[in-house]
Amino acid sequence: MIRRMIEINEALCNGCGACANACHEGAIAMVNGKAKLISDEYCDGLGDCLPTCPTGAITFVEREAAAYDAAAVAERMAAKKAAHGGCPGSAARAIEREETQSEPLPCGCPGSHSRAIEREEAQQSTNASVPSRLRQWPVQIKLVPVTAPYFDGADLLIAADCSAYACGDFHNRYLKNRITLIGCPKLDEGDYAEKLTEIIARNNIKSVTVVRMQVPCCGGLENAVKRALQASGKFLPWQVITISANGEEV
Repeated sequence: MIRRMIEINEALCNGCGACANACHEGAIAMVNGKAKLISDEYCDGLGDCLPTCPTGAITFVEREAAAYDAAAVAERMAAKKAAHGGCPGSAARAIEREETQSEPLPCGCPGSHSRAIEREEAQQSTNASVPSRLRQWPVQIKLVPVTAPYFDGADLLIAADCSAYACGDFHNRYLKNRITLIGCPKLDEGDYAEKLTEIIARNNIKSVTVVRMQVPCCGGLENAVKRALQASGKFLPWQVITISANGEEV
């Protein structure tokens, strides 16, 4: 039958995943970093995905296509809900940021302390906001999908969730230009090593940075990353940064 369908221009697609999240029928999936219409019978032709695309990669076309199958959609969405624990907030998506020029505030650098205070006071006096450097969602190790477009060629940051509160310039100093995973081995059940092994083994990760707190329980996070790197069979540059409770690198 001839009916209205979406068409995705791969050359224009930037892999943000917004259309896949907006599609209530699960007709769009991210494949090798690009949005794909995975089955004609899942697409109702209403185009909820169109306004979410930031690059205009999605358009309508009239073409021969299988009829929309509501029963197949319901079965697919039930399976998808079970796989993701039924939490819409855990859907993977990339976040596009406009880069701004800003000089990072030091974490525990005495020689620049007065200059940092002056700059911070200037920001506060002008009500200037500090831009976020987060580039993807979700960030919890337990929630992040093992394969996602943003892992391709990524410099990976694996951070203790307390560290961003201890260091005032965490975003500029550690988050910027990295894909971020956070966790707390004391509060989360299970071992991170298995999932981190999959993420490192199945994606083109360029480097790994671990940011932990200067407390014994954070040793579990560092140890999990170390074991994951070994089990992945890859030799990647990696480093461990330890932060004290007052925000200084130690």
